[in-house]
Amino acid sequence: MAVAGCPDYFLHHPNYQDNVERAANHRQADLIGPSFQQSTNRNSPSHQEDDVDLEALVNDMNSSFESLYTSVQTESTPLLLNGQPHRPAACHTHAQATSPHQRLQRSQPMHILAVRRLQEEEQQYRTSSLPAIPNPFPELCSPASSPTLSSGSLPQCQPSGKYIIKIFSEDGMGKVVEIPADMTARDLCQFLVYKNHCVDDNSWALVEHHPALGLERCLEDHELVVQVQTSMTSESKFLFRKNYAKYEFFKNPLNFFPEQMVAWCQEANGTIPPSQLLQNFLNSSSCPEIQGYLYVKEMGRKSWKKLYVFLRRSGLYFSTKGTSKEPRHLQLLADLDDSNVFTVITGRKLHNAPTDFEFCIKPNKVRNEVKELRMLCAEDEQSRTCWMTAFRLFKYGILLYQNYKIPQQRKTLLSHFSAPVRSVSENSLVAMDFSGRIGRVIDNPVEAQSAAMEEGHAWRKRSQRMNILGSPSPLHPSSLSGVIHRTQLWFHGRISREESHKMIHQQGRVDGMFLLRDSQSNPKAFVLTLCHHQKIKHFQILPCEEDGQMFLSLDDGATKFTDLIQLVEFYTLNRGVLPCKLKHPCTTVAL
Repeated sequence: MAVAGCPDYFLHHPNYQDNVERAANHRQADLIGPSFQQSTNRNSPSHQEDDVDLEALVNDMNSSFESLYTSVQTESTPLLLNGQPHRPAACHTHAQATSPHQRLQRSQPMHILAVRRLQEEEQQYRTSSLPAIPNPFPELCSPASSPTLSSGSLPQCQPSGKYIIKIFSEDGMGKVVEIPADMTARDLCQFLVYKNHCVDDNSWALVEHHPALGLERCLEDHELVVQVQTSMTSESKFLFRKNYAKYEFFKNPLNFFPEQMVAWCQEANGTIPPSQLLQNFLNSSSCPEIQGYLYVKEMGRKSWKKLYVFLRRSGLYFSTKGTSKEPRHLQLLADLDDSNVFTVITGRKLHNAPTDFEFCIKPNKVRNEVKELRMLCAEDEQSRTCWMTAFRLFKYGILLYQNYKIPQQRKTLLSHFSAPVRSVSENSLVAMDFSGRIGRVIDNPVEAQSAAMEEGHAWRKRSQRMNILGSPSPLHPSSLSGVIHRTQLWFHGRISREESHKMIHQQGRVDGMFLLRDSQSNPKAFVLTLCHHQKIKHFQILPCEEDGQMFLSLDDGATKFTDLIQLVEFYTLNRGVLPCKLKHPCTTVAL
């Protein structure tokens, strides 16, 4: 027997025929099983002989494969044999009449439709064989739904695990913390307050800072920190600082929303109460509108245009024809849903802004592309604050009010447990005189007031006696009263006027925010920097002398104080010559 493709010296080898027979037997047993072996042996001349007819073996294998796929083959798609339509009846006779080289056939290709059907049947069998998972909450199912959970109805896994976040303070120092994926900005601030032993006055905030773009914004309390970090670049970072103005518009809405900028107030001739104004912003069914002139930077250019702009729930629009509100004259500037509003901290230098009151609407998908930012510029600080606050209210709505009420509810809940138990109230306290052997109650109010003044003079005399015995004057650098103010959080040493403006602006321009610093013009004086009606004012604190003792005064000696701590405590309780009381100290905390 000659085999095509084999050299003659292989065919005449003495062991070649045995190897061919043995290999054929093994291949026959592995591929077609015992039943196929029996049919093959019956077709051979004598199954007792050692020789194996390879040509008959190949033909029988082809016929077996044809019978296997006949059940899944349709009449419209006949099985192709070597690229030609297959005719089972004539194929076997034709193979016997040809030469040995022509009788050899290659392995037959499987039909693609047959393979697909076999895979689909196998997948259906696997799916049907899976046991039904009982629903642990059948009462949540609708009447038409099944009380069992299929494989497609299982809930998707929420992102979990721990993430590494780096937080920076205003002095540039950073701290690495490990947080879960579902931690909000409020929870992270509470964690940092607890770790750094800060005063928890519900005014701490997490700030998203982009130094390359010169942008920053305060994260809302309900935002997920890990989700915000995914949209930040490697240069961006989180800052931990105070922000007193985060919910100040709920307390004084008229200071944040001037009547000339709210279209609803203009229609009602300015007779809208503050509570109804806020309800109109928080109610999703209402349609408030902020309007006014803004400088808008053209996309991809350095030029600015002054346009009349409208801010609505659907987006930010500008009018192409004066102050017209007709839909045909309005064009969309920015969308609110997939964007956030940022304060621009380098507007004049980086973008050549016409004023210092610049802000920006940044889409969430934008990272470092300055061309994709919508740069805006207002006339003054109050206008910029109005636009940015309205943007937050239109985007988040009632969520902001819930974030504002949560700390108050927590404070009310804790007050029931932390209130000290007293046998008498504060109003039942009386003045006492302990000058004699036994104490007595002072019933006369005039006598009680004179006793208090006498006690104050006695304390001052004791301090003077300490100075006479060798202690230096209060304004001497080594004196305690001259340096004790440097330990206070509201004192910031030798910073410039511009730096004080920047610090107050970063922590929110609210009434009563203040800080104290050294005077740059007078080395013996100090400066009180105070914010009132979103304007920053400076008051000089000068030393004055009385009876050989040095004091500090803010009103040319009318009210005197021994140190700055007494001065701050007095103006915290009394307005005096200031436009408002001292309420919120501007502080910085090192992490």
